[in-house]
Amino acid sequence: MQQSFFALFLGRLLGTTWWRTFHVRAALWVSLATAVILLAGAALVVRAEQGAPGANITSFPRAVWWAVETATTVGYGDLYPVTAWGRVIAAVVMLAGITTFGMITAAIATWFVGRAEQDAHTVGAAVRQYTREGEEAFHAEVRALHERFDRVENLLDNRDPR
Repeated sequence: MQQSFFALFLGRLLGTTWWRTFHVRAALWVSLATAVILLAGAALVVRAEQGAPGANITSFPRAVWWAVETATTVGYGDLYPVTAWGRVIAAVVMLAGITTFGMITAAIATWFVGRAEQDAHTVGAAVRQYTREGEEAFHAEVRALHERFDRVENLLDNRDPR
């Protein structure tokens, strides 16, 4: 039995330490909750708007489109609730969308900051190593100069005074 690309990708994703980090799990759970809220909001807004005068969200496919454009805060204005309950559902869908994008943005930012921190540690270690090697070379050169000066002093002390 051959697995689908999605199943392989999900298995790969869930099996790594990357998956276990808190911010990624939180972003995925919020995304899942948002998808449920969008679908539930779409179903509920159709019921709330059903039979209302001037209602333009009259089918589930139109309601799903409305929920997506509302959650992403695009709001083209082509579909909008006209009933009080429809507007309450719209507020919940908006909050879910804003929360989702905030969580996903925070997760991506945390990933970038973590990568930058790793890079900074790597560069810092390289700089410390380079500095240590430079200091060792400097100290070796100073020791060599001291030895030469000592030999010169010995030569001067041991020469014939004429």
